[in-house]
Amino acid sequence: MATEQELSDFLKGVEKRAFKRSVYHVRDEEAALDIVQDSMLKLAQHYGDKPAQELPMLFHRILSNCTLDWFRRQKTRNALFTNMEDLAHGDDTDDERFDWMQTYASDEQQEASQSAEALTQRAQLLQSIENEIQALPARQREAFLLRYWEDMDVAETAAAMGCSEGSVKTHCFRAIQSLSKALKAKGIEL
Repeated sequence: MATEQELSDFLKGVEKRAFKRSVYHVRDEEAALDIVQDSMLKLAQHYGDKPAQELPMLFHRILSNCTLDWFRRQKTRNALFTNMEDLAHGDDTDDERFDWMQTYASDEQQEASQSAEALTQRAQLLQSIENEIQALPARQREAFLLRYWEDMDVAETAAAMGCSEGSVKTHCFRAIQSLSKALKAKGIEL
């Protein structure tokens, strides 16, 4: 059984990634925040007594279901296939937009010692990668983010997505191939 402290620590550790994942899906920061908060409340209310090791899989499944519920309520089934550039070029200024790639990929001590040119190149590289991730089909993007960003194994990802392990592997393979091809076309080799 998870203690209150374990539950609290888990929720603190997952909130930013869950928020960004929701923003990728719904393309609306306020709606994404509501979805994440609802998911956290449901986890605490209904599954707070579960063992701590089960919390990540339960939370990601709840988050997926809350996201699907949001789409049903909005009756915007086609929103999954709209252009992700609406997120990048919304009414917000670049200063106000949450940029997860720069947030997680930067280290303040390293930034201080790097030149402005190196920082600019790195920011452009990260923006290119983020744009290509946003361009992936929804299921490929979800599988890719759960596997490689959330660091879930295939079984956990399949449970969170509600599909078979083979489907997860297929989605991840196709996402990696698409990303590789798109980045290579831009001259980016990772």
